[in-house]
Amino acid sequence: MSAPTTATGHRLGPVEQVPVGEGRAFAVAGEQVAVFRLRDGTLRATRARCPHAGGPLADGQLDPGSVVCPLHLRAFSFADGSCAEGERVRVFPARVADGEIVVEL
Repeated sequence: MSAPTTATGHRLGPVEQVPVGEGRAFAVAGEQVAVFRLRDGTLRATRARCPHAGGPLADGQLDPGSVVCPLHLRAFSFADGSCAEGERVRVFPARVADGEIVVEL
């Protein structure tokens, strides 16, 4: 079942679904999206699969500016999806609204 859509994005449910410092994958409008909750509580979102080898980015290590793919350790920027090896992952705006995760595709 896909996330409910509103005029301001796709609501994915309570922010507590994603523990601080971790990521989780969600189905959003037919797309797999990884949502990350950084240590400062902010949210970031990318496509759920690494473009290099399909690794599960939701399982990657986080720092404030990037996620590291668990398969081959490629770091993807939350700002623009770029990585040093030249590949790019799609990034999406994500935020908390009324205690819920909201992602815009």
